[in-house]
Amino acid sequence: MNTRDAVSLLATAVSTRGGTWADVGAGEGTFTHALAELLGGDAHIYAIDRDADAITELARSAESLEATITPVTADFSRTFELPNLGDTLLDGLLFANALHFVRDADAVLARLVRWLRPGGSVVIVEYDRRAPSQWVPYPVSLARLSALALAARLSTPTITATRPSAYGGNLYVATATYVSS
Repeated sequence: MNTRDAVSLLATAVSTRGGTWADVGAGEGTFTHALAELLGGDAHIYAIDRDADAITELARSAESLEATITPVTADFSRTFELPNLGDTLLDGLLFANALHFVRDADAVLARLVRWLRPGGSVVIVEYDRRAPSQWVPYPVSLARLSALALAARLSTPTITATRPSAYGGNLYVATATYVSS
């Protein structure tokens, strides 16, 4: 997938400009670039991935973006901090092809949404109707998505885009808002 495809997938899920977001499981940054394009120059995006080489590549490619990108090398399935976030709350979290790597995605999602302001957005890009494999060990099917959202105190997810995946099943984009406590 390239940035243009990622922008097309995210376009209806990311409807506001600016703000502070985190791209969780960013890899080399395809979806980070798409998010930056959609949010515009006033945005700040934390790009988080445990692969230091991928984060280094993302940091290099992010120099051409208008949005401010802060690369963070961290395993999002474990506790970590966002540099200089302080008491600021995030406007959104993006999990693009990331949650399917985590056995306990419900607990991880519930922990990370605490960084969101009430009403903040969570955008999830995942596979439906795909069997587990070494590349997608814990698929987040549409049937499982509602339970994940409920456990994380998110609104009922809305599917904003779908397309057949070249790797089997369907790729979907879902958005929900943080209801908080």
